[in-house]
Amino acid sequence: MSKKAFLFPGQGSQYVGMAKDLFDKSVEANEMIRTADDALGINLSYIMFNGPEEELKQTEFTQPAIFLHSVILASIIRTLHVDAAAGHSLGEYSALVSAGSIQFYDAIKLVRARGKAMQLAGIEKPGTMAAVVGLLPEKVASCCEEASSAGVVQCANFNSPGQIVISGSVAGVKKAMEICKASGAKLVKELVVSGAFHSPLMEPAKTILSKELEGIPVYDAKFPVYANVSAAPSTSKDEIKKNLFEQVTSPIRWEETIRNMVNDGIKEFYEVGPGKVLQGLVKRISPDVKCTSIDKYSDVENFI
Repeated sequence: MSKKAFLFPGQGSQYVGMAKDLFDKSVEANEMIRTADDALGINLSYIMFNGPEEELKQTEFTQPAIFLHSVILASIIRTLHVDAAAGHSLGEYSALVSAGSIQFYDAIKLVRARGKAMQLAGIEKPGTMAAVVGLLPEKVASCCEEASSAGVVQCANFNSPGQIVISGSVAGVKKAMEICKASGAKLVKELVVSGAFHSPLMEPAKTILSKELEGIPVYDAKFPVYANVSAAPSTSKDEIKKNLFEQVTSPIRWEETIRNMVNDGIKEFYEVGPGKVLQGLVKRISPDVKCTSIDKYSDVENFI
């Protein structure tokens, strides 16, 4: 039997109208969405279904919106036996809920707190991010090191072969972008973000998240969740907490994560949540494995 795994998307996969069809067609989705609105004390579902896009793009709403959409889908298709899970940045929280490590009600509040803390850190310590295409990871890292005299900058996401995101202060990132271009990068593009995610500038968010994590029960996972910070599987609650804490300022080792999962025998991936970003990355990392996207209610029907 080939092993199966869930993958959960992170920030950037949101769209206006997300999860509306799930809300209309599934009693379970309807209940979960109402529960989330109650737990957060905001009308998150209204922003998800109707936008405006500018509001949905604010980190404090984006993160719980993507999380909620993903977790609802995972819950609806829970009869599927998976052997592992992983999530990209924010998606790691969805993965942990699917593995029973954090309860949905606690996690939705935790994710909103994380989103608010990261948004706040972005205001407190302004920064930016940029995508670099066509350079080796070591090369991008050395470009960042060279640029660090201008300001904080580091690799933030190792997404797929030749696709790396850098993050840090505006001056640091701009300088690194110049050096990457001069070093032969095919494409260097600044991203529209509200902060320097996965860089040391997110330190203030870490402090807030640490308090929030202390306040909720975290359990051992029922199946391994591959952590962003280590690219390794873990089921230990203490390790899971530590990983979530470190993740805020550490790079996302996505390419390595997928390679490790494939090496551990996983041949079928299901991207559970809005969009198809991870499906694209998996195809570039490991073209031979199967990756199915489950986003809309029609995808659930096809799946079942």
